[in-house]
Amino acid sequence: MSAAGVLVTGGFDDLGSRHVRFLQECSRLGDVTVLLWEDAAIQSALGAPPKFPLAERRYLLEGLRFVSRVLPVADDRPLPAAPSDLRGVSIVCVDNGALAAEVQAGRRHAAAIGAPLRVVEDRELEGFPDYPVSPPNLLRRRVVVTGCYDWLHSGHVRFFEEVADHGELYVVVGSDANVRLLKGKGHPRFPQEKRRYMVGAVRHVHQCLVSTGSGWMDAEPEIRTIDAHIYAVNEDGDKPEKREFCRENGLEYLVLSRVPAAGLPRRSSTDLRGF
Repeated sequence: MSAAGVLVTGGFDDLGSRHVRFLQECSRLGDVTVLLWEDAAIQSALGAPPKFPLAERRYLLEGLRFVSRVLPVADDRPLPAAPSDLRGVSIVCVDNGALAAEVQAGRRHAAAIGAPLRVVEDRELEGFPDYPVSPPNLLRRRVVVTGCYDWLHSGHVRFFEEVADHGELYVVVGSDANVRLLKGKGHPRFPQEKRRYMVGAVRHVHQCLVSTGSGWMDAEPEIRTIDAHIYAVNEDGDKPEKREFCRENGLEYLVLSRVPAAGLPRRSSTDLRGF
């Protein structure tokens, strides 16, 4: 990345594709520092507490490939950071569609440090662009995980983080048609391209693909193309069909316990659909 520094600020609560697209556009300009509002700052600015606590919001942001560092801040005015923390910042970015309090804070910060303000418009955040994918690392084993990943949350990021310790991580998200087949009407909540984009934004993921098969082994074509060495699942994703596929094709089958990152609550997409 460029040596330039980009500053953004806000609560980044209930992290969605708009947040991630904004951070991606900011990262094109340089290393991104996020001034992340603490819970009390969100309560003060918006009149309501955040859906997700500071530690969880920070963990998600630090898990994104577009973010260089996250600095929690207790207040959004006038500039909630020590001057040394902002050394190297040359531009402040705001999302034109963000909450008014977040846009106003960005404008104040730009004025306080004498940096130009870059307003990112709606048209710049359209679509879900692909990420550059480097060639496979032939010195590492390739590990694949599959799933719906309908609402990207801290549990997913923790799972990817753990699995990436076992090899170069490839994630195959279920197609819309197959998710409906397995989970029924009303699923998925988000379309496959948005889910692929969100998962691919996680720094632990080498590449994210959409499945082209059907059933519990809908990712079989992609697994064969990847030429994976390991198939990893959470305990609740352990299926006989997956075990049998690995046995027949010589893949290591790895079952991990669903354990949240230290200090964070246990999350599931099913529970979050109630928010």
